[in-house]
Amino acid sequence: MFRKFYRIFIPFYTIFLLYLMFFGFGRSQYDINIVRLSPLISTFSFVKETILWKTIVINVFGNIIMFTPFGFLGIGFPNLNDFKTLMINFLSGIIIIESLQYFTRLGVFDIDDIILNTIGVVIGFWFYKFCAARASA
Repeated sequence: MFRKFYRIFIPFYTIFLLYLMFFGFGRSQYDINIVRLSPLISTFSFVKETILWKTIVINVFGNIIMFTPFGFLGIGFPNLNDFKTLMINFLSGIIIIESLQYFTRLGVFDIDDIILNTIGVVIGFWFYKFCAARASA
């Protein structure tokens, strides 16, 4: 039952995330292409310069939590049940999306987003494997 729900849910969820990444939060096109390749520098700067903790939590933890459902991809797509395969596929996809943000100037190619999104997938995968192990025990 959950497998069917997940296979229906994840495409719509993916479209929703793509909308947020390119058009959400009042996003408009930048005048220039921006790339940030220094790991965690922009995140630390954001935290240091932001006054409201709510904004920090939404941005940093949102980038992690919003991607945890992709750690469960093995439920609906058995070839992604292996951690290495999942990571290769996810990283390929997120790098393409970050590149599209850069080229369309509807976002920034930010290594921190890739890192935080990947952490979310890893957490989701661990949780999925933990639940699967408990269910089979």
